[in-house]
Amino acid sequence: MARPELRALLLAAGRGERLLPLTRELPKPLLPIAGRPLAAWTLDRLAAARVDAAALNLHHLGERVRTALGERHGRLSLHYSPERELLGTGGALAPLAGFLGDAGTILIVNGDSLCRWPLRELVAAHRRARTAATLLFHRSADPREFGGGVALEGGRVVAFRRGGPGWEAARTRRVFAGAAALDPALLARLPAGPSDIVAALYEPLLARGEPIAALETSRPWFDLGTPARYLEAALAWGLAGQPARGARVVAGAEVDGGARLRRAVVEAGARVEEGARLAGTLVLAGAAVGRGAWLERVLVGPGVRIASGEREADCLLTLGAGGERERTALAHAVPRTALAGR
Repeated sequence: MARPELRALLLAAGRGERLLPLTRELPKPLLPIAGRPLAAWTLDRLAAARVDAAALNLHHLGERVRTALGERHGRLSLHYSPERELLGTGGALAPLAGFLGDAGTILIVNGDSLCRWPLRELVAAHRRARTAATLLFHRSADPREFGGGVALEGGRVVAFRRGGPGWEAARTRRVFAGAAALDPALLARLPAGPSDIVAALYEPLLARGEPIAALETSRPWFDLGTPARYLEAALAWGLAGQPARGARVVAGAEVDGGARLRRAVVEAGARVEEGARLAGTLVLAGAAVGRGAWLERVLVGPGVRIASGEREADCLLTLGAGGERERTALAHAVPRTALAGR
């Protein structure tokens, strides 16, 4: 049997703690983006890169993820790796050694990012560089908003953290854009049990003088780590190609003709009644916005009811365990630097 050229791991096990309370009942891989789960957009890119099979590690609400995504995504077969305890970005690889180790190259993609990933270009760059690992970085994302970024020099990674060897001397800082290509031989270097891939694999590579290559992209990229960033990503993605004040009503949503929507997305299964005004707002499945309500920069969670005439701004609205409505303020400073590009 021929050796598969490409296999992938989509990291999908996280609890989504920074997205709480939204992720209490909605796992990150299933966050709606323009009518589809977040994970589906990434699986599209993996299929386009000619990956033959992809694994997803699962923990928080894992069965819900598996049920939603199924066993195939188009031509891409899906393999699931449940984790009784969270194993981290490095530890997730060990249980998949048999599945991933047979491939010529492994792709690892973060499950809480959104991008039209240049994965074919990443694989090609990795093979040209002949390094054990090649990481994707964003040219425009502000490193100050992502822990200081990673230090690069001459198309190579020189340090992952402040204070690391080569950090001060490096002239370039970039934000990791959530995708990496690896030589399968690296799997044998990871310790058993939970681990972080940077500390357990990447930094030891650098310490031994083994280079890690860097590929940069300007494609729009979003980190969905907080409710504010998720709202920003869902609006930007859902409204791509729309006029500046446009809106998107996903098939299966109900929006009265008398409602006024500006830079808003209404997901399937949601309802917006007559006279409601929405700006910079995302309404998720099962939510209802009453007559004459005014919402500005609001993320309306599943099942939430906005009363007629009610006004809300700069917040996430969700349902608590007892069905009561919870209000969480959104951070006012939403990173926009990662949105630049073509």
